[in-house]
Amino acid sequence: MNEDEQGVVFPAGPDGRRSTAALGRAVTADALRAVDAAGALAAERETNWRGGYLTHFRRLVEAGLPSAAAARAIADAGLTSLHERMRVAGPDGETPLDGLTTAPAGRALHTVEVRGSAEPERELSLPFHGGRLRGDALLRQLDAWVAAGVVEPSCAEAVRTVAAHPEWLALPDSTVVVLGAGAEMGPLTALLRWGARVAGVDLPRAPLWERVLDTARSSAGTLLVPVDEAAADVDPASAGADLITEVPSVADWSAALPGRLVLGNYVYADGATNVRVSTAVDALTVRLAAARPEAALAFLATPTDVFAVPADAVAQSVQAYAERSRGAKLLGRPLRTVSGGRLLQRAYVPGTDPGIADSLVAQQGPNYALAKRLQRWRATTARAAGTTVSMNVAPPTRTRSVVKNRALAAAYAGAHRFGVEIFEPATSNVLMAALLVHDLHTGGGPAHEHPWQDESYEAAHGGLWRTAYAPRSALGLAALLGYGAARG
Repeated sequence: MNEDEQGVVFPAGPDGRRSTAALGRAVTADALRAVDAAGALAAERETNWRGGYLTHFRRLVEAGLPSAAAARAIADAGLTSLHERMRVAGPDGETPLDGLTTAPAGRALHTVEVRGSAEPERELSLPFHGGRLRGDALLRQLDAWVAAGVVEPSCAEAVRTVAAHPEWLALPDSTVVVLGAGAEMGPLTALLRWGARVAGVDLPRAPLWERVLDTARSSAGTLLVPVDEAAADVDPASAGADLITEVPSVADWSAALPGRLVLGNYVYADGATNVRVSTAVDALTVRLAAARPEAALAFLATPTDVFAVPADAVAQSVQAYAERSRGAKLLGRPLRTVSGGRLLQRAYVPGTDPGIADSLVAQQGPNYALAKRLQRWRATTARAAGTTVSMNVAPPTRTRSVVKNRALAAAYAGAHRFGVEIFEPATSNVLMAALLVHDLHTGGGPAHEHPWQDESYEAAHGGLWRTAYAPRSALGLAALLGYGAARG
């Protein structure tokens, strides 16, 4: 049995193939079926899932808008379908995914504590363009982002609140489990700088752990590391665990950690592996919730997805479209004509409330979309059950996974031409860590009537929700304009 056939796996079809498209179609159809029978049928009949998933993932949001109950039904049905369909492969064959909630741990993980040597930062500061924004400079930048439509007003207000309460930064009496400790997008570094206690989980790869341990030792916080055997110090070669194959071990280790527990999901992998690891984390979440029902959950939502957005976001976009330059208007008409209406479409019909911000990017693919959507579903169902949840839309960011895709790298390089700001990882990580701190100190933020309002609250979408054009209709032109900069 090779590595791709161990742990959490896609179900095998009649021909023995583990089709990611078949799984995506089926889960999407199951999620829609209770509230949108026609949408479910359309998803089931989609023959080109790789190219056609965009329509169905938008429909998953639209079908939930009539009521909070409809949105929660979609989330619950989607998660149920995923758990019923995904499998766990081991040396003795395959078992259902939900067996992980009670399966014995394959090994007992021990904890080594790594204490940093620095003094904790006692003021919120944000890395930005090679410097750090703090105090009035930070507040002015937040105001500028709101005015430009780069972040939602609630995002800026949350960061202002954290800046006014620096004693919150260290998250006293809490332990934040960071799944994906070495991820490029995640709060580990910021939390450790602030003096927090972080439990890091990532793959057992020595170079990765050497980097994470160096970060911890030079910080002001405490890093708890899962290892094979109890020891006074960490051997990078013995640190870590594979979430795809070791859900029970990681769940049991996490459940025994001290303090108020926060389970943070920051995992990422390429292609189909992203669905496998995200599904494994969801199974871990279910198991941990049974052992530690008071645990909070934390996620980062991708900006390149479909969201319902408030009326003021629609209004700002409509105004931007009406006030675009004369040159943009002259260029837009022939471009829309020759493209059959696909290029430079207005983002919203004026007056729509809520609007639908469709920022899905076809190049990222249906596996990425499903992996991120299941996190949103878990956030929705957990909130409904009374769990404290922090799930905020992160800005479009120049991560390695983006810039290695030439088309996306070029589009990001040209995005500013269309009112979209692309963030550097250092800025995004501290900004999103500050929002996490805010949410954990405010019970997950205010209660809203509908899940779409929870998702849009505190969003730092980079301008994708408030730009004049539907993002996908400008993507190709942004890439064309940014190609030279991306190559450089």
